[in-house]
Amino acid sequence: MWRECVTRMPRLGSVAINSSLFILAGRRGRCITLAMNNRSAERPVGFAIENWVEPPRPGGEVITGRYVMLEPLSAEKHAALLYPAYVGEDHVWDYLPYGPFSSAAQYHRWVRDNAGKPDPYFMAVKDRARDQWVGVASFLRIKPEAGSIEVGHINFSPALQRTPAATETIFLMMEWAFDAGYRRFEWKCDALNRPSRRAAQRLGLSYEGVFRQATIVKGRNRDTAWFAAIDAEWPALKEAFEAWLSPSNFDGQGKQKERLGDLTRLVRVAGDPTL
Repeated sequence: MWRECVTRMPRLGSVAINSSLFILAGRRGRCITLAMNNRSAERPVGFAIENWVEPPRPGGEVITGRYVMLEPLSAEKHAALLYPAYVGEDHVWDYLPYGPFSSAAQYHRWVRDNAGKPDPYFMAVKDRARDQWVGVASFLRIKPEAGSIEVGHINFSPALQRTPAATETIFLMMEWAFDAGYRRFEWKCDALNRPSRRAAQRLGLSYEGVFRQATIVKGRNRDTAWFAAIDAEWPALKEAFEAWLSPSNFDGQGKQKERLGDLTRLVRVAGDPTL
């Protein structure tokens, strides 16, 4: 039977045979190619990860870009300065598991209770041109052993939303993660939060599906939409971000010449079918 398999094997395609590969007669006369470690075409495994070093957790970094500066969130330093950016804008809390806050003291308590934790690891966002604290974002679901990290708890005040500074905030967090050695950068949001889904796709994160009834937030069901970018995509995404964020991409009125979504479209492996 072994000789019969060798004779028949060319019909199945080109096959390399060496000391670490065996061709055996399988059940019902089928030919099965097995490596010495018991892997086979019928039992595929993922590609080997070689020379990879577990990345560090975020902690203590101050990240500075052209438009924004990010630093670890602190109740004493940031809460009183951040709170006014959200006053009268209760809608910014719709898809978050906390807020809105009725007073500066209440917001201060929330920041005090959540700042400084290793996961989620909150960052305050400062608009450098205005010299104002205008938002918060965090790293979370941090898994150095798998090389996976998520961005979330994004709460950009209206002053930050839809600005180059907002885009640069996420870019800087992605850059830190991939430069640190993470393999996967995730973005998850309420599946009903269409602005967040549009933002994820615009930023070049690929759509990966919806987890139905994933959790309960503020007493309501939440289906969660998943997006992600991986390290192999980062060089092209970084080039797209840098081209879009360049001052030369904006006219005298601050209007973009090229859209970021057009620059990242070719990098995404899957688009959100709802958009």
